Amino acid sequence: MPIREDIVLLASYNASMNTRVYAAAATLPADALSADRRAFFGSILGTLNHIVAGDTLWLQRYQAHPTTFRALEPMRDIATPAGLTHIYSNDLAVLQAHRARLDAIIEALAAELSDDDLAQPVSYKNSRGAFRKKFGSLLLHFFNHQTHHRGQVSTLLSQANVDIGVTDLVAWIPDEC
Repeated sequence: MPIREDIVLLASYNASMNTRVYAAAATLPADALSADRRAFFGSILGTLNHIVAGDTLWLQRYQAHPTTFRALEPMRDIATPAGLTHIYSNDLAVLQAHRARLDAIIEALAAELSDDDLAQPVSYKNSRGAFRKKFGSLLLHFFNHQTHHRGQVSTLLSQANVDIGVTDLVAWIPDEC
């Protein structure tokens, strides 16, 4: 089970890596971003849209937590995606603004959490049924999902001769003196 400190670290890493990925993607022309690269979600933009859709769904599900998190209040104003292939925008700048808004919510949520919150179960439904799982474990899945698909975007960018630099979480873990 993660502790609050782990979630704060993952939220910071997530936001930093998203900033890097979007900055790297912005160096490509629009046609290169939308080109079908035979990835699971087709293009760089398709994969970035998928990550935003997944994050939006999970953040909305987290509103069912027994604790009312102020950080999640802005999620009420964000429409639920039609599915995991939902396209928020084919314009990278528009998608990046949405991504930045989600990352701010995620970092605010991490700052608001307690270790007790992480141990609480959260109930949710998806196309496969109804579930009740520990919030901390769901947050680990949330960050793992983002990392997995950002890795795919990193590969697609690398194939387009764009390097996003170091992506290892260990670079964000503070040294112990």
